[in-house]
Amino acid sequence: MKSNIREAQNCNKLTQLKYWPVLFCAIMVIVSACKQPNQASQKPTLFLIGDSTVKNGKGKGDGGLWGWGNFLPAYFDTTKIVVRNNAFGGTSSRTFRTMGLWDKVLVNIKPGDFVMMQFGHNDSSPVNDTLRARGTIKSNGDESQEIDNLITKKHETVHSYGWYLRQFISDIQARGATAIVLSPVPRNTWKDGKANRNDQDYGKWAAEAAIQSGAYFIDLNKIISDRYEAEGEAKVKAEYFNTTDHTHTIEAGARVNAASVIQGLKEQKNIALNKYLTPAARKKGARL
Repeated sequence: MKSNIREAQNCNKLTQLKYWPVLFCAIMVIVSACKQPNQASQKPTLFLIGDSTVKNGKGKGDGGLWGWGNFLPAYFDTTKIVVRNNAFGGTSSRTFRTMGLWDKVLVNIKPGDFVMMQFGHNDSSPVNDTLRARGTIKSNGDESQEIDNLITKKHETVHSYGWYLRQFISDIQARGATAIVLSPVPRNTWKDGKANRNDQDYGKWAAEAAIQSGAYFIDLNKIISDRYEAEGEAKVKAEYFNTTDHTHTIEAGARVNAASVIQGLKEQKNIALNKYLTPAARKKGARL
């Protein structure tokens, strides 16, 4: 009886040895497939976040108005990088977070990605009212204000404009991605032939937040304002804006703003995002 059991065990061992090479190969194929990088998922992404000057309405030229984010992809080799315009009209650096919009972007950010942010136009709104309740404290400081939000009916701690930018940057860097802060584009408002600059408020605070957090900064407001002044108030008003809106650009103005973003990017050659520009975009003064 014991002899029969021993023979059966030996038989099982031989059977296992016979099929083990096949089983081993099958296991290795599965492991290799799991480790094989997905080409699509490995392609880096440039995320754009901001307000309606980045993406107006649904991004389809609503009311004849466009954000510069619509025309930015043309400057990039989209076979090597994905460009996603996640900006949302009416938001401030505060409400882009409190509305849950940032969480939806953040979950998709991976190492090697890039995030461009441009907020500020709506941050000057009231901190608490029944219309938007979207304002932030006007600084790059750590001061805060406790409110009972008249819209959400919830208690909320409101921080400074710079504080919210620094939180975005921290979140981005924690994901292994690169943060690029832009000063807000100028409005179509003039004084003595000079364009609307923000180097004493939101542009200044955006730069401070970026430098403080180790992020890149592009002074988009200065680049565009310099161009506006060189071309003249009459041309800018006639070609880049309509007659009723001094904040949002028509298509020609949005294209100018997109080209200005690329100009600012190329001026900082150490930003790795530059390597994804198309050959045409790399040329001096490129406007697509």
